[in-house]
Amino acid sequence: MTTATAPPGGDTTTPLDERVTGALVGAAVGDALGGPVEGYSPEQILERHGGRVHGIVGPWNGDAWRTARPLAPYHKGDGHVTDDTLMTHALVRVYDTVRDHLDAYAVAEHLVPDLMTRTRWIPELEAEALPLQRVFLAEKWLAARLHYGHVDPREAGTGNIVNCGAAMYMAPVGLVNAANPAAAYAEALDVAGAHQSSYGREAAGVLAAAVAAACTPGATPDSVVAAALALAKDGTRAAIEAVCEAAARCSDFESALGPLREAVAPYDTVGPDYRAPSLGARRPSRLHAIEELPVALGMLLVSGGDFRHAVLGAVNYGRDCDSIATMAGALAGALGSPVPEDWAKAVAEASRLDLWAPAATLTAVAREVFARDVRRRRAHEEAFAAIGGAGCSG
Repeated sequence: MTTATAPPGGDTTTPLDERVTGALVGAAVGDALGGPVEGYSPEQILERHGGRVHGIVGPWNGDAWRTARPLAPYHKGDGHVTDDTLMTHALVRVYDTVRDHLDAYAVAEHLVPDLMTRTRWIPELEAEALPLQRVFLAEKWLAARLHYGHVDPREAGTGNIVNCGAAMYMAPVGLVNAANPAAAYAEALDVAGAHQSSYGREAAGVLAAAVAAACTPGATPDSVVAAALALAKDGTRAAIEAVCEAAARCSDFESALGPLREAVAPYDTVGPDYRAPSLGARRPSRLHAIEELPVALGMLLVSGGDFRHAVLGAVNYGRDCDSIATMAGALAGALGSPVPEDWAKAVAEASRLDLWAPAATLTAVAREVFARDVRRRRAHEEAFAAIGGAGCSG
């Protein structure tokens, strides 16, 4: 289905800063568009909105969003980003502090304090609050295990519910390792070990690798999927392969909604009713995968890498569609597909967030880290050659 090298026709001209901006702004836009329809099926979305969602929409329950279950008190809709973006921006701030590659200890020493100690504007709450007060229980686990439990950061993810919680904010790792999927995969696995285990941790590694692959000159959706498959393990790999094979037979996102769900269903532990997970939901397994990453890659293929098409496909898929659209937006943006300016501007204004500043910060960090990596590599080459490891025939 895919090849190991990028097919012709990929973008070779978009520079790093534009790819980082496209990925981070694109992820935020996808998040905001998916938020108001999260948890529902394509059929329910179609009925609620009188057709498919084609842009920013209001809360599912209209003006009753403050009290309507199951989402109260979060204002999901009207261009508000969710915890996917809040966590992504928090990880960028950690990179800004460390100015180098991250590991699980960086999560404990920097990310957790960032979530626990400094109030920030939370769009869904329409108030200043600690980010920890907004994030989901799987992310609150970080504080429980690392701050209160003093667990080894490399093992802290063990025992958490296995979900997309780490993968949803792992795009910055791929961008810092732009054009080096294997390095992105390894770093993301280390970072995510503080948060997730099993296929949740694996998805974080593969998402970062896919974003890094998307930054490669000449990259296409096919080459991004090939890079993901080259690194993915167990059920994650099988799920990506199955979904992308189904995606290759679809001409647009409307025709893909059913087939992509059918393809991922055997690997998804949540089950058919998103709001009533099955008994095996979110438990460690080598046979299963999170739903979000394979579907995001599938929509990237269906769209041919077009940002608008990929994100709208993810949004109208429903279920955990804010995270699916976050991932699809990051991948399409990293490939160089333009994020619609009207969407980006509307999301930034509604969320009262600067969506471009984190991208500028991360671009600078990525360049610093690359320069540091080159120096480290040169030092290793010299040391290895000095002990006869290079160019030695005897």
